[in-house]
Amino acid sequence: TSSSDIIEYIKDADKNPLIKVILLEINSPGGSAVASDEIVTAVKNAKKPVIALIREVGASGGYWIASASDHIIANRMSITGSIGVISSYLEFSGLMNKYGVSYERLVAGEHKDIGTPLKRLDDIEKEILQKKLDLIHTFFIQGIAENRNLSVDKVKELATGEFYLGVEALEMGLIDQLGDKDTAETY
Repeated sequence: TSSSDIIEYIKDADKNPLIKVILLEINSPGGSAVASDEIVTAVKNAKKPVIALIREVGASGGYWIASASDHIIANRMSITGSIGVISSYLEFSGLMNKYGVSYERLVAGEHKDIGTPLKRLDDIEKEILQKKLDLIHTFFIQGIAENRNLSVDKVKELATGEFYLGVEALEMGLIDQLGDKDTAETY
C-alpha cells in the first residue's frame, strides 16, 4: 500500500462520523523515510484517537508511524523499534574490470554520480552519504522522543538500529501495552 493511500484512509476515517477510533494494524519493516514522515504527519493531524497495533513487525518507519499514535499495543514477540536508517547499493566495478567493461564518467557536478554501482565510493562520497543518513537518523530520533514523551538522550541509547521484541519494547517505553487485536478493541 502506498503512503498516499494510507494517508487518504486516515483522512477519510477521521472525517467519517461513524468511526470513533482509528486503528492502525501495522505489519511493516519500514521503508521510505519520506513516506513514513508523511504518514506520521497524517496520524498526528487526526482529530480522533489513533491506536497502533503491532502484530508481527513494526520496525523502522513502521515503528516511527506507530510512535505518532495515541497508544501502541504490540504482541510480546513482535519485532518492534529498529530505530535506524539504512542505505545500501550493489557496487560491481570489480566485476566489470574482470570482464573488461569500463565506466566512462561524464558528469556536470562533481558528485552527480555518487552511489552509482559502476564505481567505488571514495572517502569524500562516503562522508557525504553518511552525513545525509545521520541527519535522517536525527529526525527519526527527535520524532520518536517527541511522540513517546521520551528524552532525546534515551531514544539515542535505543537508536542503534536493533529491533526489540514487544516485551522488551514495553520495558523501554517504546510501546504502551502488550496484546493483540482483542486487546486493542477492549482498549
